[in-house]
Amino acid sequence: MAENWVDAVADDLRRWADARDAAEGGGEGGAEAVDVRGIVLLLDLAREELGLPGAADLTPDLLRRLMLEVFPESVVADGEEAPEVVRAARSLLAYLRESGAVTAEAAAALEDALDRLVPEFEEIVAAADGEERRAAAELITGMMVADGVPVDDEDAVDRWVRDFEALPEEERYARTEEYLREAEERIVPPVRLAPEAEVAAAARASALTEEVRALAAWTDGGRPVDEFGDLGAADAVAAAESLGLATPRRSPEVESQADLPELDRLWWAAVDAGVIAETGGTAAPGPNHGVLDGPDDAAMLDVWVRVFDGVAVPGHDPKDGLDAVRLVQNELTGVLIHLYEQEAPTPREELAELLAGHVMEAYEAGDAAELSEAVAAALALEIDDLTRWGVLDGAGEGHVLTPLGVWAVRELLLADGFAAPVVGELADAPAAALVSGLTWHRQDTADEEITGWLEGRDAEAAARELLEVMRTGGPGARNLAAAVLQRVGPEAAGVVREASGKRPVRPYAVLWLDRLAEGTDGGGLGRDDYLWLFVDTVAGMLETAEPRDAVAAAVTDAPAGADLTGMVEEMWRADHPGVVDVLAALGAHHPDRAIAKAARTAAYKARSVRSPS
Repeated sequence: MAENWVDAVADDLRRWADARDAAEGGGEGGAEAVDVRGIVLLLDLAREELGLPGAADLTPDLLRRLMLEVFPESVVADGEEAPEVVRAARSLLAYLRESGAVTAEAAAALEDALDRLVPEFEEIVAAADGEERRAAAELITGMMVADGVPVDDEDAVDRWVRDFEALPEEERYARTEEYLREAEERIVPPVRLAPEAEVAAAARASALTEEVRALAAWTDGGRPVDEFGDLGAADAVAAAESLGLATPRRSPEVESQADLPELDRLWWAAVDAGVIAETGGTAAPGPNHGVLDGPDDAAMLDVWVRVFDGVAVPGHDPKDGLDAVRLVQNELTGVLIHLYEQEAPTPREELAELLAGHVMEAYEAGDAAELSEAVAAALALEIDDLTRWGVLDGAGEGHVLTPLGVWAVRELLLADGFAAPVVGELADAPAAALVSGLTWHRQDTADEEITGWLEGRDAEAAARELLEVMRTGGPGARNLAAAVLQRVGPEAAGVVREASGKRPVRPYAVLWLDRLAEGTDGGGLGRDDYLWLFVDTVAGMLETAEPRDAVAAAVTDAPAGADLTGMVEEMWRADHPGVVDVLAALGAHHPDRAIAKAARTAAYKARSVRSPS
């Protein structure tokens, strides 16, 4: 493998810096005063990301792209470090001039280009630094919460931070990666929530409220319970009969409260929610009994969801030799989450099939056919209960959560550490937060979220925020921000036109202006910009999708009549840092063999021009 030319330049840079320092009579070593390491970093980035074949081949355009595109995307820099990076760039240009690597005229052009880009560079680094700090703070806070650290306890937070920073770097990295992986798995799609008053009215009308209220009233005057807090068998039967509670799961012989599963879980849900209280071996209505009848919606819902948590998550120990009824009760939250995540009603048969498959994997089960039949029967009972309680609705060909059900399941998810966004909560958020949040939206909820966000700001302000995200973010963020920008009104034309000369924003800005028939001085989207835009779009897809899926989406979204073969053959010349990855994905997964072969050839060329020769 040929020697890395940057290493050779680094040695020459040190000699040049030392000689320069000696000539000026400086005390410190020139290599340190000049920041050779900073210069080498810039040259490495230019070689790897821009295909720069040598330091002497640096041009004003490549310098601009290095400082405004490659560096911000590749290096996490403190905002206060921007002047040091600029000084390193000035030292590089001084070296090129004084060593004779470039002509005096070329050096002057590079120095002029650097002077012009400095304000924009400092602005980009400052914005990226602010976003990095915000993201880092959210990450650290999330990791502390996951470890059970109360974030309002300053001493506990300080201890966690000290312990974390004392870990070896590899362990800190591994823990962070594990947290991010788990956090991504604990994000559910955004939902629309009904107003609190509507949810509270549905909860008051729920059969679950009626049943738990009646059970508490039955204890008025006191009912004896054993040392575990259970009713005796005779009282359990009397309670079920008093409530008119259907008990299809009851054991043939009732010898304890547990032999009446419907009453058992209702009883313990009421106790856990404070609707029934036990003192000195006697059960009676608890402090929260009256809350269920009270006028305070928030307080009433707080008690109701605690009751619902008790009946929906009974938490049987699998060591107890669970039957199908209790197995299904143990896994009922999974069924509820599945329904929460669906766009359309789910048939009962599909739910039963999914649940039986999960049970087979999670527990030591016997005959698969027998288990599936038992699970389907047990699930049918749960669905009937959830429907009676107003949590499920048997809509059309399947089941969906009611507004009360959506609210209740979301509360359970939040309590279990899930991120459960709500449509509309990004209306007042900065554009960066909007774009980040849209990642988890379906098309219909994303459209609704974008509409709410745009309604809260004028067109020029919205465009400025979005263009800043496009300028400082990666391909995925740029794709989403550009999609939002397309819905910004013509009043933003001046702001967008101002940004149309600066890549990575330029191709998107030109398309926006062309859509409004505004045109640009550049005469619209040229071939190079079009190729760059295609690469950026696919690179954005690759951030969140498997290569096969990203390629399939790119092929589907390609304009009718587009010459994909010609595009792929030329794409290796695109000055996009993600071009090699995009071509590799196309080469591996494009369904057209000719295009896939062209992509593999282009990927080879792209790697060649980006590697030292």
